[in-house]
Amino acid sequence: MLNDVYKETEARMKGAVQALEEDLSGIRTGRASPALVERLPVEYYGNPTPLIQLASISVPEPRSLLIRPFDASTLRTIERAILASDLGLTPNNDGKTIRLNLPPLTEERRRELVKVVHNRVEEARVAARNVRRDSIRDLRELEQEKLISEDELKRGEEELQKITDRYIEDINAIGERKEKEILEV
Repeated sequence: MLNDVYKETEARMKGAVQALEEDLSGIRTGRASPALVERLPVEYYGNPTPLIQLASISVPEPRSLLIRPFDASTLRTIERAILASDLGLTPNNDGKTIRLNLPPLTEERRRELVKVVHNRVEEARVAARNVRRDSIRDLRELEQEKLISEDELKRGEEELQKITDRYIEDINAIGERKEKEILEV
């Protein structure tokens, strides 16, 4: 019974770590990466659709992205979505493709991106702690229903704390790695 709670806790915390990694992949560093625009929502037949589903995205040069829409009629919509995003990039449209040139990051912009990373890392830590809180509540309910003893409850809480500590270390390591990547000139 305790193992089920541990497994569920681990699965939910893995989800928080994966969500953080996906979120941070969209924060740009000094080099171009398709992850920067892959999840950009584009209005397509009235529905917001991720750009990756509407176009192929390649990196022809270290500081530029090339977007080739599968349907040429979406070119203008993709261009508008890029302009409306908070990427701060100006798309160059040649009628068939969109080219995005990424300017070098200024020191000030790097510092802003580091603050964004810190906020996202803190959100992931909070998510992990919320998972721990929910799991401890589950254990206490099991103890109240007399399905586990008080000693098992204490052991379970200690084990949940160990699991939480391990995932928070992972979250911190991911954040530090991304911060170094951003500050790297």
